[in-house]
Amino acid sequence: MEIKTGDSYHIKDEFFEMIQDKHLMSNKENGNYRPHFLAVHDRKNTELYWMIPISSQVEKYKAIIENKIKKYGKCNTIIIGRFAGKDNAFLIQNAFPIIEKYFDHIHTIENKPVVIHNKLANSLSINLREVLAMHNRGISLFFTDIDYILEKLENELKGGHITK
Repeated sequence: MEIKTGDSYHIKDEFFEMIQDKHLMSNKENGNYRPHFLAVHDRKNTELYWMIPISSQVEKYKAIIENKIKKYGKCNTIIIGRFAGKDNAFLIQNAFPIIEKYFDHIHTIENKPVVIHNKLANSLSINLREVLAMHNRGISLFFTDIDYILEKLENELKGGHITK
């Protein structure tokens, strides 16, 4: 499967079972694949992708954004944008790394891939890079343990065994 930055995907259960991070958004809801994840290719490691969960709970996240802006002057961990014809919240704060083998399928509506507009995809990539840079300076804004996930994935890429 060709993975493209700006497309949305569903992830295999196997990934969630391996990682077992309580802060990862659950993979299925009422038998449906949820949530959808926006893929962003890692700039340093070509085998890694960053997955940004997409939520339809816009009002909930608008309130959180407003609070963060009041407190910090900006919010780059949650971005509101159009997805599948509706406003959605893109949750950079819940982003996590992944490798290609854990992608299940591209998100489609009526058998057509749902693509995110280039301007929004670029904005999300920029904000993700900012939040990752802050993480690398010791200011982690991620709910998921991205260092733990990265370690597991890098070990797997090197041919090591995955341990829980």
